[in-house]
Amino acid sequence: VLTRASRAGPRHSLRVVSASSTLVPPRAASPAPPPAPPPVAPQVRVGRVWIHAVTMAQAIAAIAALIGRGRGGAVFTPNVDHVVLADEHAAFGAAYGRADLVLGDGAFVVWVSRLLGLPLPEKVSGSDLVAPLAACAAERGWRVFLLGAAPGVAAEAGRRLHAATGVHIVGACSPSIGADGSGDAELVAEVRAARPDLVLVALGTPKQEVWIDAVRAALAPAVLVGVGATFDFIAGRQRRAPAFVSAMGLEWLFRLAHEPRRLWRRYLVRDPAFVGIAWRTWRAPRATRVRGG
Repeated sequence: VLTRASRAGPRHSLRVVSASSTLVPPRAASPAPPPAPPPVAPQVRVGRVWIHAVTMAQAIAAIAALIGRGRGGAVFTPNVDHVVLADEHAAFGAAYGRADLVLGDGAFVVWVSRLLGLPLPEKVSGSDLVAPLAACAAERGWRVFLLGAAPGVAAEAGRRLHAATGVHIVGACSPSIGADGSGDAELVAEVRAARPDLVLVALGTPKQEVWIDAVRAALAPAVLVGVGATFDFIAGRQRRAPAFVSAMGLEWLFRLAHEPRRLWRRYLVRDPAFVGIAWRTWRAPRATRVRGG
């Protein structure tokens, strides 16, 4: 159950909030001072991925600053699999290089950062970020669009987020996007027409990061955040690992046990390469793996 504290199939689109909706209308935003520029946070490099050393609260403040800046932006949350893919996938690695905010997702990424000379203060996963970010959006009157997951899942996630936080959901769709992250002009036009301040994208990796990088300019001033399987968790379609399992760094094992046919290759074949990537990064001079710290 979602509280205040807390893959792409055939094209399917559903508006969650409209003029005739029975949902509670969004709360009016109170006058705010001119936005400050996005804060500059120290970064640590793991492989090809530079990660900002911020807490959850700082991450939300940084996203708010990006929205206030009014020029759009991209926010990614790398885990072990992302680090490995960035080492192998040129377009994916390049998308990470252009991201405005990169948040460490996963216990292994946080643990390795300590060895690399700039400890990440905490894990900031997309799944943990969405609920407090939605609450912030409700307080500030942001317009939020949900994009991705299987047909109907984004819409259900939007209804639950609205019920929990009062956030103004202006649209939800489950588009068909190519494996290379390619989309179409119609989809971009649909999202632009909703005039969102924030777009939560749940297409799976590497598709969602490549797609965000490709359309971010067209969707500005909206800020786009990659959130992976978060809509499935919120909508109750998938069960998330208990907090203590995640804290032990075993969320991957929990997910593998529940979806072995889909995830065995990722976790058992591809992701062990993370060890070698972390080793190579550690052997590099500190000045090449830490910025501003």
